[in-house]
Amino acid sequence: MLQQTQVPTVIPYYERFLEDFPTVEALAAAPLDRVLAHWQGLGYYARARNLHAAARIVVEQHDGQVPRERTALRALPGIGPYIAAAVLSIAYGQDEAAIDTNIARVLCRLYDYGGDLTRAEGKRALQAYA
Repeated sequence: MLQQTQVPTVIPYYERFLEDFPTVEALAAAPLDRVLAHWQGLGYYARARNLHAAARIVVEQHDGQVPRERTALRALPGIGPYIAAAVLSIAYGQDEAAIDTNIARVLCRLYDYGGDLTRAEGKRALQAYA
């Protein structure tokens, strides 16, 4: 919900969303149009669709538990390297680095790295630095 939207704007949306969908099971069972209605006004509707699809997979394939493994997390719709690392480090206390654009920029300056960050070797270098 916070992509390109300020926190004070998101708070009422977030509170209403959690009120209507207090568990992953509630979100998974809800019709997509109801989920999208809660997202109305925030934009980036693909995130709502991905969240709904991911909730269904978590309920159906993981007994309602968010996976603790990177590979299983990355298999969920909308979960990329950053979100997977953030979930593993914050929710499960795993030693994972969530590297966004700003962190990448700092690491490149700190370690004087000039490689191509769009290539696999550049991404591996940042993970090693982090």
